[in-house]
Amino acid sequence: MTTLAFNPLDAHSVLSSFGTLGIFVVLFAETGLLVGFFLPGDSLLFTAGLLCTTETTSATHLSLGPVLVAAAAGAVLGAQTGYVIGRGAGSTFVDRPDRPRLQLAVERARTTLERYGVAKAVVLARFVPLVRTVLNPLAGAARVPVVEFTLWQVVGGVLWSCGVTLAGYALGSRIPSIDRYLLPIVAVVVVVSLVPVLLELRRARRG
Repeated sequence: MTTLAFNPLDAHSVLSSFGTLGIFVVLFAETGLLVGFFLPGDSLLFTAGLLCTTETTSATHLSLGPVLVAAAAGAVLGAQTGYVIGRGAGSTFVDRPDRPRLQLAVERARTTLERYGVAKAVVLARFVPLVRTVLNPLAGAARVPVVEFTLWQVVGGVLWSCGVTLAGYALGSRIPSIDRYLLPIVAVVVVVSLVPVLLELRRARRG
């Protein structure tokens, strides 16, 4: 049987296949293109941080500096691209009743914008899977001022991308031979990152 060498949904597979470039591409797609809503942003960043602490002779080893730059660049440029697309295409781009899971994220993003205002909403959305994908084009469609959006999406993008990466790096620095525990740690990160999505689904069903 032939197995696929690359799995875009698996953070370790992305990093072992494409390294730092994979970080930029995945974050750009997840935050800038609606088709990237399924990509593993949180687990990718955390895993990248862990892999920065492995031995240089390990199968997959990354350097912290380039990883932070690629992560921040992908997050910031992706969000700005999503905003530009939403501003040009309008609300029809984000209103997708044919995709219930994505539509749920759109409604959550709208609620977040209305409740917290642009600054808090744009920053907080970075830490919520799916919502961080749709809020950027939604902000564009809603004609949020470009300067205001850009300022806060850069702040949120850097906090999220570098913060999660450094969290992984900090954990890896404290655990000797982190390679041995990589899979279970990443599995825990994936589960934790899905908690906000599951809570939103539960809230929608109750509503």
